[in-house]
Amino acid sequence: MTSALPIAISGSTALAGVLGDPVRHSLSPAMHNAALQALGLDWLYLALPVPAAALARAVQALEALDCRGLNVTLPHKRAVAALVAELSPLAQRIGAVNTLVRREQGGWLGTNTDVEGFLAPLRQHDWRGRRALVLGCGGSALAVLAGLESLGFAAVAVAGRDPRRLAALAQACRGWLPQLEPISWHGNGPEGSAAGAASPTEASQALLETLEAADLLVNTTPVGMDSSRDPQAAHRCPLAGSALRRLRPGSTVYDLIYTPRPTRLLQAAREQGCPTVDGLEMLVRQGAASLSLWSGLDTVPVEVMRHAALAQLEGS
Repeated sequence: MTSALPIAISGSTALAGVLGDPVRHSLSPAMHNAALQALGLDWLYLALPVPAAALARAVQALEALDCRGLNVTLPHKRAVAALVAELSPLAQRIGAVNTLVRREQGGWLGTNTDVEGFLAPLRQHDWRGRRALVLGCGGSALAVLAGLESLGFAAVAVAGRDPRRLAALAQACRGWLPQLEPISWHGNGPEGSAAGAASPTEASQALLETLEAADLLVNTTPVGMDSSRDPQAAHRCPLAGSALRRLRPGSTVYDLIYTPRPTRLLQAAREQGCPTVDGLEMLVRQGAASLSLWSGLDTVPVEVMRHAALAQLEGS
């Protein structure tokens, strides 16, 4: 197994890390520290738990500490956009930031490598003219929608349970994704039941019809993610079996969650005859893109990062 830490920590060792709440479960330290060691960079990458109330102070303090770069994960991807000195055009367009890059003149540049990471497993196919359905309307959904737009999907629908958040997402994308159709999920209960699936009555007719026509289904919700706080979390699914059976065999199902592998959603999709993709490759590729921006290197060891993330995930 590749060591996840630099050979030695010295007085010149620089800091990088990921901000989130919670964040101790993150695979990013394992894969970034393996890459840093392979590159011979005297940096250390840490998971940095930061509550929302302390986010602004943390971002400012880490700049003062000469931090070389930061990733940002839930729930801070939107809030951190207001704390940077400059936004990349992509981050400005989608309103979500997952990477902070030091500027020579001071302050942070906020950008988004989630889009590049999301696209990596999809580029081998031609999606022009196809139909996509996205579940969820948070910060990750924005990156997914930007990726779908770049792939040339003819129709893109997004389903959300909160009408206000769904409307806000649709409004934010109106200028660059005119084919976006917001769909109310019309949930009658919690998102995913203890038995492992949402109630069949929770999917609206519009959602069911969109599922039937979808060539690609993407889950951006946290439903089905392994949780030490909730033993039943990994057994849940964002869609009931009756809804999933509306998918055509051959439609691709992409779950941004990678713990457990496979998620309940991907298990059900495989039983339906659908190709599946989990979020591990997205994690690796967005991390590699971030490291390239921080280090100024055109090439970083993606395979080393993938191996380290898998080893950490499998407990090796």
